[in-house]
Amino acid sequence: MEVKECMSTKVCYCTPNSSVKDAAKLMCDNHVGCIPVCNNENQIVGVITDRDVILRSIACDKDVCQTKVSDIMTCNPCCCTPDTTIDEAEKLMSGLQIRRIPVCDTNNKIVGIISLGDLAHHGKEVGTEHVCNTLENICNCNGNTKNAE
Repeated sequence: MEVKECMSTKVCYCTPNSSVKDAAKLMCDNHVGCIPVCNNENQIVGVITDRDVILRSIACDKDVCQTKVSDIMTCNPCCCTPDTTIDEAEKLMSGLQIRRIPVCDTNNKIVGIISLGDLAHHGKEVGTEHVCNTLENICNCNGNTKNAE
């Protein structure tokens, strides 16, 4: 199975010059936790997550209305193509401990996003055990959390 068979194709994105507040609003309005950051040619230059908003701006007392996405985004994100196999996407997610991978064409233009949720939604085709293993590898806590102490 390939990424194009289960990726989300309706992808909202922001630009590096967008404010952190605008990116957070976009996440809220679209019920997503990660937004690709694209240049004027729709080529991906980074990603911003809800966690970035909290840890790299709010927790650092940055003004979310004035701070640009480019100041807190992750540059050069891991991406895949629509033809990438699901197995390879799962390996990337597991190895890098990420829940979402932007999907780009050969010109680095955003065409979709594949998430752990997409894999779970297609669990029968992907294999439920694969999805569970990927989630466990992403979390990589081996049953131990700081809150459990």
